[in-house]
Amino acid sequence: MIPTVLTVAGSDSGGGAGVQADLKTMLALGVHGMSVITAVTAQNSLGVQGVWELPVAAVRAQYRSVVDDIGVGAVKTGMLASAELVEAVAELLGGTDAPAVVDPVGVSKHGDPLLAASALESVRGKLLPAATVATPNLDEVTRLTGVRVESEDDLRRAAAAVLEYGPRWALIKGGHLVGAAGSRSVRAGGSQAVDLLTDGTEEYWLRAPRHGNRHTHGTGCTLASALASGLAKGLSVPEAATAAKEYVTGAIAAGFALGAGIGPVDHGWRSRG
Repeated sequence: MIPTVLTVAGSDSGGGAGVQADLKTMLALGVHGMSVITAVTAQNSLGVQGVWELPVAAVRAQYRSVVDDIGVGAVKTGMLASAELVEAVAELLGGTDAPAVVDPVGVSKHGDPLLAASALESVRGKLLPAATVATPNLDEVTRLTGVRVESEDDLRRAAAAVLEYGPRWALIKGGHLVGAAGSRSVRAGGSQAVDLLTDGTEEYWLRAPRHGNRHTHGTGCTLASALASGLAKGLSVPEAATAAKEYVTGAIAAGFALGAGIGPVDHGWRSRG
């Protein structure tokens, strides 16, 4: 049996992020990807030009159609634009016997809002408690918890604040931290991308070379999908996170220009070797 992973996320018409990035990642990592589309976006390398949220009934029907027939080894959530969608998906996750990776998407790579401010409380109170692993970036940490991360030392505070809302694990993505080699300061300029994975007891610092490539559209979606793929294969959370970090680092290094703005990471980088 090929492991199965379900993404519950928005569609990216440019193909770099969202459901498209999730399915490409799953294919590259040897699992069968399935999808529940929560919103349709008009977007390209320059930004998001439009967002159309799907009705809750359509999201619920897609989810039940897949899970009730095919089953699922892991679920990954991405863009959930409204409180109603967040709460519906949280309820669905709660009734599914599979690990859930929650990527609490707030804004696009270009700064376009993808989550209504009114949905934040639902993310805190409903969605995060349903997560096996929550994977916020630093902006999302601040929006959800008020914690501002300006150094590696702050990653522990950020993780503790996220864990207060109930996920079993928090993977705080420090990719936006820019610190010099050997320095713990965000302002110093730097050579490593560091993430912190913790359940409040165990700690894993995931480090990789920082690549100067500006074409990083879809990084967060790709990492979360890679993590869910590892869990579906039976890896532990630390093992799946480590493998996901390695995969996304390679995808960032191979990111390519597409259009006039920020291009995507290369989900097929391993096959181009």
